[in-house]
Amino acid sequence: MKNLLKVFLACVIAAGTLSSCNCFKKMAKHRDEVNITCTPEVLTLNNGKVVADVTATFPEKYFNPKAVMKVTPVLVFEGGEVAGAPKFYQGSKVKDNYAVVDKKLGGKVSQHVEFAYDERMQDCELQLRIEVKCPGGKCKELTLVNANTGAIPTKEEAEALAAGGEKAAAIARQFGLTVAKGVNTLQKDIRYADAMANAANNYKNVKTYVSKADILYAINSSQTSNKALKSSELADFKSNVEQTLNNDRATQHIYVNGYASPDGPETFNDKLSSARSQSGKKAVDKMLKETGLDVDAASYGEDWEGFQELVAASNIEDKDLILQVLKMYESSTQREAEIKNMAAVFSALKNDVLPKLRRAQVVNSTDIAGKTDDEMKALFNAGKYDELDNEELLYCAESLTNDNAVKAAILEYTAKKYDDARAYNNLGVVYAAQGKNAAALEAFQAAAKKGLKTDDIDDNLALAYLANGKVDEAKQYAASADAETKSLLAAAEGNYQQAASTLKGYNAAVANVMNDNYTSAKAQLNGDTTAAADYLRAVIAAKEGDLQTAKAQLKSAVSKDSTLAEKAAKDVNLKALFNNGFAL
Repeated sequence: MKNLLKVFLACVIAAGTLSSCNCFKKMAKHRDEVNITCTPEVLTLNNGKVVADVTATFPEKYFNPKAVMKVTPVLVFEGGEVAGAPKFYQGSKVKDNYAVVDKKLGGKVSQHVEFAYDERMQDCELQLRIEVKCPGGKCKELTLVNANTGAIPTKEEAEALAAGGEKAAAIARQFGLTVAKGVNTLQKDIRYADAMANAANNYKNVKTYVSKADILYAINSSQTSNKALKSSELADFKSNVEQTLNNDRATQHIYVNGYASPDGPETFNDKLSSARSQSGKKAVDKMLKETGLDVDAASYGEDWEGFQELVAASNIEDKDLILQVLKMYESSTQREAEIKNMAAVFSALKNDVLPKLRRAQVVNSTDIAGKTDDEMKALFNAGKYDELDNEELLYCAESLTNDNAVKAAILEYTAKKYDDARAYNNLGVVYAAQGKNAAALEAFQAAAKKGLKTDDIDDNLALAYLANGKVDEAKQYAASADAETKSLLAAAEGNYQQAASTLKGYNAAVANVMNDNYTSAKAQLNGDTTAAADYLRAVIAAKEGDLQTAKAQLKSAVSKDSTLAEKAAKDVNLKALFNNGFAL
């Protein structure tokens, strides 16, 4: 590169000999002593910009004290060009305010160039367009000089330049000095979607539904009464059991649990609750005989939990006091004494609470299996999203398909129908994986607006902003971001050493390649068989000079993703491969 850039002025200096720009004649004599460098030698995309610094070192007794030079950096690409900010240099006798290059001492000057990146710039050239001016000769006004031959424009070229248009642009490009070729856009290959997190769904294939009914007993009795067995509550329970038998996805478990009200001796109540569970089981066995279902029985002694629930749900004026008194005592004996005292004061306890605890509670715990995975796949593949509920749709998108187009279709429907923040979040993850970065950001913003309050949504927003090249916006979430997101933020800012120290897998490999640490990069790609990984292996091999491996890896990548062929043709990292006759 230094040979190509030997002189930032040297080619121009020849203009002193060839074109009567008198102030450059003597400068041309030592043009080979002028050194020019471009840093980086290969332009690099960083944070949405292409940035470089061009430095020219002039020897002593070189720069004409009366000369003025205007240098304009221009990024040239197919279909257009973009000019950067120009910089002026002057000899020590020029009465202007430009950067001075002293004739006696020589010196070093630097010019910072910066361009906002767009996709057309990947295959480009960075040119310096040089205009000169001096008191004598043909360059009394700033005149474009051919930086490759040293000639000033002919009459015809001058007229074309003045007229503008495509011919003028072609001449200007021909006159430009190329100091760098291509832009390394590897930063764009960072997969921010890999670090994005789905919001969890609450899908369960088996849902449990519980129904209950009480068989009530007289005080201190375990004998079932006809009245208790003919209650509407028990009749409804039986009807539900029988109807559920028709559901081939349902599995019913029937229990009879015996209890005693906590207003008698604990030992007596334990025996009483056991007797009630057995008499209750006998009654339920008879009631459900036609169903063929087994009935289990258990006893639980004094029903303190039920007591507290009924008091809490009651209209007793001092119920909080009652509950507080119970909390003060741990022994059943003390509690029983307090209940008797309170029952004497609060008739509601005696008449409305305690009688309901003298029971055998009949419980039906029914497990209902949902649709099978195959059944759900068939539905969403047929576009029958309306036959799946919210949680099923979220589950399908996350677990039952690897096709991002299908995931997106499911989640777009879910987000619209249920207005669920989780659906918007997960849709953002899918969009990011598809490279639809603007849509991904909008989806995450919608999720946050609709109330998703997890740490993941903040990380996802930060990553989406990074994917859209909006680093400043991403930084707003840096304080609460996890380590992976912070490392990707570092990578987006060009701090690849920090990024590589934390990241894993493909993104770590990208960071290591940008650090020229190819051994670590290859290690991070172990086991990754994706097209992107093969492509990155091709880049690494090309950088190491192993063109045979680069060819094989690039062919593998393109066989998996044909769109990579077009990318490879413009990739500065693979130029050596194509320059050696490789073709896809």
